[in-house]
Amino acid sequence: MKILVINTGSSSIKYQLFDMNKKKAMVTGLAEKIGEDTSILTHSIVDNNGDARKKVENNKIPDHAKGLKRIVELLVDPEWGVIKNKSEITAVGHRVVHGGESFQSSTIIDELVISAIKENIPLAPLHNPPNLKGIEVAQSIFPNAPQVAVFDTAFHQSIPPKAYLYALPYKLYTKNRVRRYGFHGTSHAFVAGAAAEYLKKPLAKLNLITVHLGNGASMAAVKNGKCVDTTMGLTPLEGLVMGTRSGDVDPALPFFLAENLNMSLKDIDRLLNKESGMKGLCGINDMREVEEKAEAGDKRCKTALEVYAYRIKKYIGAYYAALARLDAVIFTAGVGENSSFIRSLCCSDLEELGISIDKQKNEQRRKDIREINISSSKVKVLVIPTNEEKRIAQETERVINLK
Repeated sequence: MKILVINTGSSSIKYQLFDMNKKKAMVTGLAEKIGEDTSILTHSIVDNNGDARKKVENNKIPDHAKGLKRIVELLVDPEWGVIKNKSEITAVGHRVVHGGESFQSSTIIDELVISAIKENIPLAPLHNPPNLKGIEVAQSIFPNAPQVAVFDTAFHQSIPPKAYLYALPYKLYTKNRVRRYGFHGTSHAFVAGAAAEYLKKPLAKLNLITVHLGNGASMAAVKNGKCVDTTMGLTPLEGLVMGTRSGDVDPALPFFLAENLNMSLKDIDRLLNKESGMKGLCGINDMREVEEKAEAGDKRCKTALEVYAYRIKKYIGAYYAALARLDAVIFTAGVGENSSFIRSLCCSDLEELGISIDKQKNEQRRKDIREINISSSKVKVLVIPTNEEKRIAQETERVINLK
């Protein structure tokens, strides 16, 4: 079985073709700057060792339809392809950011599903429209292949009302759907499942705290395999300090900015989403550069790292209390997988909670799952590389097998 995974952005198409029998990606690629004067299409064939042979094209891609058509041409190309005909693709899996309360899990796409994704556009105006465009284009190119929607929000739909409700007039929830939804669910679900395999225990018997740290960052509390709380809320702005997002702030801050700095709603939105977080604190949102400057003596960068890690540490404590028992803390995504310094800061002085990092293990750089806690630690501390595309492929296979 071969499954094509598509993640469509406003001006990009990220894709992978999976051989589900071998449980591996055959091709990975990215078409970006779609609609601009010069677009970039990077197409890589992955061998059995995980090494890639890469082709880069710099030609104008006018729209998503032309972009996906070119991707399919490359997939069947004698030199750069891995299949003879597009009919070899069994199904297409789509990342869809927001499913609202409509979807508890992944589902085969039909007209009702498309209508529901459209209804959730107000909750994800920047993401759901391009996700829909990807579905529309893929349906035209693969009319006989089932299309499956895998929602970022679905993993968090097991969160109980006590965790997802805001203390606002209740009609804002019932009429306007204002509540905590959470995001990065595909990543949290993937690493939770990978942890269960690594620990050789059923996921349904594990309590986990998953820490997804990229330019966007979020955490999830997973009790008996189900998400019971998460840091992001109605939007991806809530929660942790991120690359350019503020995370948690005083809800009255926008009023203060409007009244005292004469800022408009657009100005405030831009400030909180694009100019805050690490960028706001120290002028840099690339964590590698922040760490380098902090090590060289830059005080603002050092303080920014402390703020970043302190917020994570507070949520570890809060989620430990929510779970009552904890089997493992999992770090994943770009920062979580690669920054030993951040992991060390986040877990420092948590020995009384049974969380202790082994400094030597933490400094190791590997691509596989690794355990970085001391041998006597009550709670495992794991570094698990995330693979959202693989999770989408797995979900697509599961859903079509249910037909």
